[in-house]
Amino acid sequence: MSKPVKRIIEYSFLTLLASIFIFPMIWMIASSMKPEGDIYVDMGTIQSFFPSINPSEWFQTYQALFERFDVLKYVFNSVMYAVIVTAGSIVVNAMAGYAFAKFNFTGKKFLFGLLLSLLIVPMETLIITQFTVAHELGILNTRMAVVLPMLANMLFIYLFRNFFKAVPDEIIESVQLDGANYWTIFWKIILPMSKPAIATVGTLSFIASWNDYLWPLMVLTDTEKFPLQVAITNINSTPPVYTNQVMAILTLSTIPLIIVYIVAQKYLLQGLGGSGTGIK
Repeated sequence: MSKPVKRIIEYSFLTLLASIFIFPMIWMIASSMKPEGDIYVDMGTIQSFFPSINPSEWFQTYQALFERFDVLKYVFNSVMYAVIVTAGSIVVNAMAGYAFAKFNFTGKKFLFGLLLSLLIVPMETLIITQFTVAHELGILNTRMAVVLPMLANMLFIYLFRNFFKAVPDEIIESVQLDGANYWTIFWKIILPMSKPAIATVGTLSFIASWNDYLWPLMVLTDTEKFPLQVAITNINSTPPVYTNQVMAILTLSTIPLIIVYIVAQKYLLQGLGGSGTGIK
């Protein structure tokens, strides 16, 4: 089989695969930009993938949604949780990865092996234990209860450890000769050289926090602190339920994820592929 034919087959398959994921998103966005009745009238036709033919109706659904619910509050909560989790996750997991990569201490291999073994344990099996710990700490129904359990992650520690392991020891030794301590080396040398790992962990942390539904639902009772994902359930169950408004809130919840992925795409691919540490 010639190379051009292989390329045609490859691109055709990728296009088909992308369409499977893109078409539901297009339908969701289009449905949020048309009256409720038009969604069912257009169902099963090509028009279902297009917004209303009347541009004045495109944002009426969003206006009605914001009038019925305090969407901005839920968006603010989700952004706040995601930003805190992202920043905290980068710092906490990077420090742990730095220790496993460059420090020698008793039980290092055993502890790292234990962390790796925890990767096969579903997080859902630990959620009751997490809830018990949060209850004992007295942080239930607080914002800290939402973000604290998401700061440390075994996979992220593993990613940082691999990136830091690839940094030559000679670089660290040369900086130590100039009088730099371990904190200076970590913040000014090691961390800036690991942009792919930072982008990967930051992106995955943001997505995990933004999409988290079960844990905030368990630890929060005050609706003022609900993130967007929990609020979507309330919106979807508060009569009267309008399909176009549900599609509108889902669209709003998807946009930040797309933006984050586009911005971090370059480093994200490098990080997941383990292709380099930022050293030039």
